[in-house]
Amino acid sequence: MNKQGILLIISGPSGSGKGTIVERLCEKNNFSLSISATTRKPREYEKDGVHYFFHTREEFEKMRDRKELLEWAEFCGNYYGTPRKYVTEQLMAGNNVILEIEVQGALQVKKIYPEGVLIFMVPPNLEELGNRLTKRGTEDKETINKRLRRALEEMELVEEYDYLVINDTVEQATEDMLTIVAAEKMKCSRNKNIKKIFKGEM
Repeated sequence: MNKQGILLIISGPSGSGKGTIVERLCEKNNFSLSISATTRKPREYEKDGVHYFFHTREEFEKMRDRKELLEWAEFCGNYYGTPRKYVTEQLMAGNNVILEIEVQGALQVKKIYPEGVLIFMVPPNLEELGNRLTKRGTEDKETINKRLRRALEEMELVEEYDYLVINDTVEQATEDMLTIVAAEKMKCSRNKNIKKIFKGEM
């Protein structure tokens, strides 16, 4: 069977619970969260290669120009991107690598790495999403409404994704994610050497 890991590209509206599910998955041995590259200055507690890969703008732009990033964007004057090398090394080591990124970045990665699995995560409905955002107590009503409008925009691209996970409970959503990974590992397209293995040639 194929021992290579699977690249899981997870998107969904703010408040859909992506972070919580990703934390649950990363508690398991064969899952790892992709480490982003950035030109932002490290905070006191942050370590290079653990929280981020820290680079100068010149270094980052060279990585971008050499196609060493699966996706990249600029926010508030700093670059952020997903290094291809780190992702590839983790996949070859048999780890399932998780990218938790927004919709545009996810579709960008899928073009470069078509073997990646796009997963869209949502709460059961818009009302529940609003309740979760309100319960967080971190944003005013105007900001919450902006997030809800953005969620509706993101939902327009849901058909571009391979799988939908409805996050009603953390336990079930985590189990659904594990089921997706198990199914993907059994795909014939991911097990191209099975005939040789079956005949004892490998």
